[in-house]
Amino acid sequence: MEENMKLATVEDTVEYHLFLIPDEPRDPEKHKEILQKYIERIMTHFAPMLVPYIWQNQPFNLKYKPGKGDVPAHMFGMTKFGDNIEDEWFIVYVVKQITKEFPELVARIEDNDGEFLLIEAADFLPKWLDPDNSANRVFFHQGELCIIPAPRKPGAVSWLPSTPPTIPQALNIISTHPEKILASDSIQAAVNRRIRGYPEKIQASLHRAHCFLPAGIVAVLKQRPRLVAAGVQAFYLRDPIDLRACRIFKTFLPETRIMASVTFTKCLYAQLVQQRFVPDRRSGYKMPPPSHPQYRAHELGMKLAHGFEILCSKCSPHFSDSKKSVMTTSPLWAGFLESLKKNDYFKGLIEGSAQYQARLEMAKNYFQLSVNRPESSLALSPGEEILTLLQTTPFDIEELKKEEANLPPEDDDQWLDLSPDQLDQLLQEAAGKREAEPISKKEEQNYDLTQVSESMKAFISKVSTHKGAELPREPSEAPITFDADSFLNYFDKILGPRPHESDSDDLDDEDFECLDSDDDLDLKTQGTGEEASLKGTLNDLKSYMAQMDQELANTSVGKSFTTQKQMEPLSQTTSNNSDEEDSGAGGSVMTPVDVDLNLVSNILESYSSQAGLAGPASNLLQSMGVQLPDNTDHRPTRLWPPHHD
Repeated sequence: MEENMKLATVEDTVEYHLFLIPDEPRDPEKHKEILQKYIERIMTHFAPMLVPYIWQNQPFNLKYKPGKGDVPAHMFGMTKFGDNIEDEWFIVYVVKQITKEFPELVARIEDNDGEFLLIEAADFLPKWLDPDNSANRVFFHQGELCIIPAPRKPGAVSWLPSTPPTIPQALNIISTHPEKILASDSIQAAVNRRIRGYPEKIQASLHRAHCFLPAGIVAVLKQRPRLVAAGVQAFYLRDPIDLRACRIFKTFLPETRIMASVTFTKCLYAQLVQQRFVPDRRSGYKMPPPSHPQYRAHELGMKLAHGFEILCSKCSPHFSDSKKSVMTTSPLWAGFLESLKKNDYFKGLIEGSAQYQARLEMAKNYFQLSVNRPESSLALSPGEEILTLLQTTPFDIEELKKEEANLPPEDDDQWLDLSPDQLDQLLQEAAGKREAEPISKKEEQNYDLTQVSESMKAFISKVSTHKGAELPREPSEAPITFDADSFLNYFDKILGPRPHESDSDDLDDEDFECLDSDDDLDLKTQGTGEEASLKGTLNDLKSYMAQMDQELANTSVGKSFTTQKQMEPLSQTTSNNSDEEDSGAGGSVMTPVDVDLNLVSNILESYSSQAGLAGPASNLLQSMGVQLPDNTDHRPTRLWPPHHD
């Protein structure tokens, strides 16, 4: 009866801090008054954009936060955005715009992951910047992303602290050296890519659908469109205890259902649609057959009704009247309303008209949630707010039924069924990767495969640590060089310590310099014999490896590799006949394997087997900046060797 039930979720939270610069000593009470006026100005200025926004969980909000320790008093907000990551990036856009409109403000923003702006721009960060030293370095100022750098050496730059700065230090640096702390263009672009398109993007994130709903829910959503989020979340996160209240509905009776148009965010709509659910027979919510043209509207309405019933079941119908009064009484409301009128929030609507009243109700709701937030003990839960609206807002079912004939059309939900190409494109955009430009015909014909081998060599030459392998950012790096002395030194370490060496791992190269003292002449003499023994061991190892090569040469493993002799031009073959005869007679001379050829041919074979889909070869090459042309000719062709000067 019940599938895909989600019992719990971790609430993702974003926090944002707004500081006033310069951070000069002020009277605490006067400073508090200044910041509170800023809060009112900010929330009024951005009200036209924030009021109609449907939040997944909590709205954008600001409140005064007193100073504590080395953190001065400032404006603070926290939003739980849950499963809708777009809420978080919309807040990033809002915070960025606040610092642009109010240049005397500096903002920092972080979430459960910490400095998520740096995570978004991870591919472009300087190597010195890591989670251990990024505290209090990332800010928005005048609409630009700023990163306070660290000096290469302590004291090298007088105005830069050698350790992560405190908030007062950071504010002072931003106010005195704003041009020297701007993030690089690539970092700015990575962040701006995620917030590109706002505020127009808000409308694109909405989805309008028809729902067969109880009249009470229709009336509530007319007054509080944002409560659709609470209803969806209650259904989406339901548990068996919640469903007990839905065996027999007490608040939203199925007999009162009418067709209505409901506006969701795409995230909320997807959550409601994708969960399979069969209502209890006792609930009265009977569903038409799936072939019915309005089956989707009945299904959406049934699920949403269950969510609203769950919300109302969690609160007492006789909750405190003191909570109800909070919604309508506040000394700040008159000034806030006047500011809205000055900012043309009502768009010239006639006072008292239906549209004017609708926008006024949304403004009251926005004021209550974001500007004049009550203490948690006085705040209304969504269920209490719904019951209050049902008690205070009369509605006529017959009038609502008349509106059924004039409902706006539904939005197409084909975006729920993405094609593989569309999904790849979305994933690339989410990862901040630009779509690769197609390779022209001329470039295909002149494509140099040495780029593949050189990029792979550059990748192999990079250092790998516990943090992972470091990918080369430029494909045209110098090829790896081979140092024979270093190679022998590594063999020295691999073959074991000398008798006079300690077993401790703490010794470094400097520890071995003590052998030059007069007290260790005997050890040096002993070491000479050991060096001769070591050379003998290496010669034995080389001989052993050569013998293994001889044995493998005639096996399927040996024959699977292409040698350099096989790739020699025919013109050179004649001049080398005597060498070949000697090699064939003795059978002891091995032709070297062409490493580059085998590397490239294996990569190309892997790339071709992907058939245009994602795979290990294309992923590795793309991460190194190498793009191969499409394989349009599937006949076996000779792709190697490249032309050398």
